[in-house]
Amino acid sequence: MTNRLDGPQDAREGGDAARGSSPGPGPVSSQGPTDEPPPPATEPETAGAATAEATTAGAAARGSAAPAPPSARRGRLGPSPTLALVFMLPAAIVLGALVIYPIVYSIFRSLFDATGDTFVGAENYATIFSDSSTLTTIRNNLIWVVFAPATVTVIGLIFAVLTERIRWATAFKLVVFMPMAVSLMASGVIFRLVYEQDPDRGVANAVITSVQGLFGPSHGYPDARPRENDAAPVALKEGAVVTRQAVKPGQAVQVPLVGVKPATLASASVAKAAQPVPGELTGTVWVDFTQGGGGTLNQVDGTEKALEGVTVEAVRDGSVSATTTTEADGTFRFAGLPQGDYLLRLPQSNFQEPFNGIPWLGPALITPAIIGAFIWVWAGFAMVLIAAGLSAIPRDALEAARIDGATEWQVFRRITVPLLSPVLLVVFVTMIINTLKVFDLVFVIAPGSVQPQANVIALEMWRVSFGGGGNQGLGSALAIFLLVLVLPFMIINIRRFRRDNQ
Repeated sequence: MTNRLDGPQDAREGGDAARGSSPGPGPVSSQGPTDEPPPPATEPETAGAATAEATTAGAAARGSAAPAPPSARRGRLGPSPTLALVFMLPAAIVLGALVIYPIVYSIFRSLFDATGDTFVGAENYATIFSDSSTLTTIRNNLIWVVFAPATVTVIGLIFAVLTERIRWATAFKLVVFMPMAVSLMASGVIFRLVYEQDPDRGVANAVITSVQGLFGPSHGYPDARPRENDAAPVALKEGAVVTRQAVKPGQAVQVPLVGVKPATLASASVAKAAQPVPGELTGTVWVDFTQGGGGTLNQVDGTEKALEGVTVEAVRDGSVSATTTTEADGTFRFAGLPQGDYLLRLPQSNFQEPFNGIPWLGPALITPAIIGAFIWVWAGFAMVLIAAGLSAIPRDALEAARIDGATEWQVFRRITVPLLSPVLLVVFVTMIINTLKVFDLVFVIAPGSVQPQANVIALEMWRVSFGGGGNQGLGSALAIFLLVLVLPFMIINIRRFRRDNQ
């Protein structure tokens, strides 16, 4: 026992001890192997042997390489940088060819004249702010930016809020969003027809003239006039046609006119001579002209045409006592007039040009008309985005405000709109970018005669470069100027998207 505990140690154990291991109390003998089996080990000896084996194994592990850190044992997430670059290379080539290169070349080209041979520096940029036609385009773009984005955003907000309260909201949204499925070029063709001034072709003026016809006569006879001789029973006085002689109830008065174009009378009825009626003042207004010759002067003949819808006034002592209009056959009648002398007068309004609608495509209204078409196209887009933001608003806040006694207008103004402000900002900024780039609608809707009054920067850039101007130096300067205008709003949108993602 003493020899095993205190005697000399084995060389191997000494080496382990030198490396810092803790030798256990395992059995060690200084004598060589014998044929006698070893005595059974006691429990402490068994534990000591296990400890020695574990110590030996730990020493061997420490003698080898240190274990790898966890980050090294885990594999790399995603593809390697080289593989990622390989996949990004086609997109980078396309981006460089279609975006980067044109921008760089446009900057370079804007510094040269129309031929591209003479360096002119910033002269093309100075022309933008000195040429009258280019200043008109900048003014028009300013009008677009001020009115179009705000109007589209407001209409989209109204549609989005109202569609939450109707049962057929999906159908309504589909109808409002449908213009987005049509190209801007096709939309321009549609509105070019809508804005035609002829009510027979333009839908807008057809509706307006129909409504106007409910409140007053929609036709007139600007070419009609009395004969200029003493035999004519009527004469022209201060733009109106007045009888030469005073008339009384019970008489029939003939009011012959001439000068009306045959095209105006194409659908007119045949005139009928009025007959005297006791107690009534009657008469006929017609065109005293027989095609092919013949007929009796100042009398109604069988083929002469009536003038329908003419206003006739009975004037006594300088004031109008009664008013009536002619029937389809040109006859009129005043019933219940007091006895006395009257002058019959056809007021000047009968001889003015008829209302043929609003000149939407004229110089004064062409820009508002095109903005209206733009709103029609983009209102559905704004409505869908705002409706998506509206659906994300917590209903608890709305219901709590209503419980506290807030009206619907207060809920909308103080809760709905503030919570929708990020979405409204995105829609508004996107519409600003679209208005700055507008080209198709202006090019298609505006007639050639008024296109200078409706011109915008994008259209002027194309016209100067490729539409007959032949000055690609100035066109490139306009392109860079437009890019500078658009960039701030693009940066605002990008920052907003990044903030939302974070």
